[in-house]
Amino acid sequence: MNPLIRSVFAFLALTLLLTPAVARTVTDSAGRTVTLPDRIARVMAAGPPASAVVYCLLPHAMVGWQRAPRKEELPYLLPSTHALPELGRLTGRGDTANVEVVLKANPDLIVDFGSVRPTFVSLADATQQRTGIPYVLVDGRFETTPASLRLLGSILGVPERGEELARYTEALFRRIDALVATIPEEKRPGVYLARGARGLETGLRGSINTEIIERAGGRNVAESGDARRGIANVSPEQILLWAPDIVVTWERNFFDTVTKSPDTVWQSVPAVRNSHVYLAPTAPFGWIDGPPSVNRLIGLAWLAHLLHGDRYPFDIRQETRTFYKLFYQVDLTDHDLETLIAWADGKPPTLLQRR
Repeated sequence: MNPLIRSVFAFLALTLLLTPAVARTVTDSAGRTVTLPDRIARVMAAGPPASAVVYCLLPHAMVGWQRAPRKEELPYLLPSTHALPELGRLTGRGDTANVEVVLKANPDLIVDFGSVRPTFVSLADATQQRTGIPYVLVDGRFETTPASLRLLGSILGVPERGEELARYTEALFRRIDALVATIPEEKRPGVYLARGARGLETGLRGSINTEIIERAGGRNVAESGDARRGIANVSPEQILLWAPDIVVTWERNFFDTVTKSPDTVWQSVPAVRNSHVYLAPTAPFGWIDGPPSVNRLIGLAWLAHLLHGDRYPFDIRQETRTFYKLFYQVDLTDHDLETLIAWADGKPPTLLQRR
């Protein structure tokens, strides 16, 4: 090779070697300007909602789970994520992770998906300052889901993936919103979300835990009568007064109690008396909550059908396969599908599921 050309190549190679990675800045949902590395290969989710959405957008970049998947959840997740370590959570109730956990995980980025209130801004700023790792807050409210998917897709370097999931969400919202707009508030079915083994914990109207009910065109019967939001404990007598038309739960023990024990006080509740109690699927993430993230989208369509019947057609098997392939990137076997949706349509599990 000509010595001059060899020298030019050597100079270019040295220049590339010494050039630092190009950083970029983004504005997150809280209005914070965050400097990011040009390439993000390792992502830590601050809490369960973020874990679900990061999995859907960029699963191979996850450095761990807040809670390791249970055995029964594994068929609904990519095999490459099954053995990721359990890191705990930086935010939310029962936070268990700390700065040492973050530094050991060595992520390029920390993502939180949910509230962008000042409390969470302070946590993000403090964690970023103490670790030197960029930390973004993404709005997790239901109505902002399309925009949030696009924002996080761009942040993670997968804008096409974010756009694909955002368009699915927008189409779903349009169909449901068009139906709900035709139903007066007073004619919407009353819904009670039963949480806990006894079903006596619920989400008050207006809380993030039950916003799916209103979005699907239901009327959350758990009205506080004041400005309170969030989770509340209630009495059986209060539920009798509310007289919900439909009860939704993901608690199998509670579901078995109210559907198989005729002597309980629940038998006086219209929803129970009329066999309108439904068990929401929970794998790999809950359809109604647990966590309140993009996993609720399939639950929104399912709930709209439960509330409005043929006015919102929903083939639970076809729609579940489609959603799990698009968002979770898994092809469900017949057995795994039937196991997942057992009792979700209010009917006994199929013989295939029972085997």
